[in-house]
Amino acid sequence: MDEKVRVIVKTPKMLENVTAMRIKEVTGCKTIPKPEGMQGLVLVICDKEPEEVAKTILENIPEAEKVLPVYLTTKADLDSICEESKRLAKKYFSMDETFAVRTTRRGKHDFTSLDVNVRAGACIQEATNSPVDLEHPDKIFWVEIIKDKAYISVTKGDIIYKKTYPGKPDATRFLRKIVIAQMPYLGDYKGARKIGVRLGRVLQTFEVNEFYVTPHKPAPADELNVFLDGLLEGRKSRYDIQRRTYSREVHRVPVYVYDLYQYVRNTKGKGEPIIVTSTKGKYIGEVRKELKEIFEKNKRVHILIGSREGIPTGIYRFADLVIDIMPGITLATDVAMGAILTAIVNVLTETSNA
Repeated sequence: MDEKVRVIVKTPKMLENVTAMRIKEVTGCKTIPKPEGMQGLVLVICDKEPEEVAKTILENIPEAEKVLPVYLTTKADLDSICEESKRLAKKYFSMDETFAVRTTRRGKHDFTSLDVNVRAGACIQEATNSPVDLEHPDKIFWVEIIKDKAYISVTKGDIIYKKTYPGKPDATRFLRKIVIAQMPYLGDYKGARKIGVRLGRVLQTFEVNEFYVTPHKPAPADELNVFLDGLLEGRKSRYDIQRRTYSREVHRVPVYVYDLYQYVRNTKGKGEPIIVTSTKGKYIGEVRKELKEIFEKNKRVHILIGSREGIPTGIYRFADLVIDIMPGITLATDVAMGAILTAIVNVLTETSNA
């Protein structure tokens, strides 16, 4: 069986059997879902060329997340993997191409996946002088170990989708400048808390510089308290997820309460720009240049957002811009902040790359 494994397919768990059946239909090859009980894998076995089978799978099977043509099979020990790596690298690598080794081990061994990466990488460099690039390699050298066998593949580096790549804009450099001031959602307790939770998640998702709850007139303390409780709960829930999943440090957004009119006076007194969002404003696409200049010249930019009521029109006179991100549509309170931030950052990143 091992000598005839031509492709290894990685698929979401619980879809192995469906994937295997579909692969068999389109390739005519024998398939083994969950070999040795290992989830997320399908082995494809036949006498056809690995590239041919892999190409057919890629073109027809959306359940296949990674499709690795198997060029060599060897014993699952470091010396054997090293020697076969040299042989394969000479055939598929050139000196001007960068590479990375990716190893997945399944079963018990006296070495780690990192040990394989280091050893195989050194052997490939010895054979080809190709430079290593762990982030954005031209080629990826795959070592898929299943118990006592190591299946070796080579693919282009772009088969791995990454959150970042050279030249991709970084939205956080704009978001860290933004201070949001939003009027509170008040009313029945259930609705106020629900909206508060949603807004808390949104503000923390975008990791803006600061967030201000800005009532523009006396607010019932009990309703405001319920809204704030929900807001802080939503912020915490999203922050906890970010800390668990992000590889970088997460910015926990500070939350304050400030009277809207005093907030505007204080902001203008410090010479910081204010952008009011309103259905009465100019379409954001018409003020790209002005928006870019504001963000280029200032360390902090204040974005004002309404709630059940819009921002009072008297404040418009103190704004550097009054913008409408979606003409003809009045955004619901719980989606407005996310939509506004997305629109602003999209304009800024497009303008920066123009």
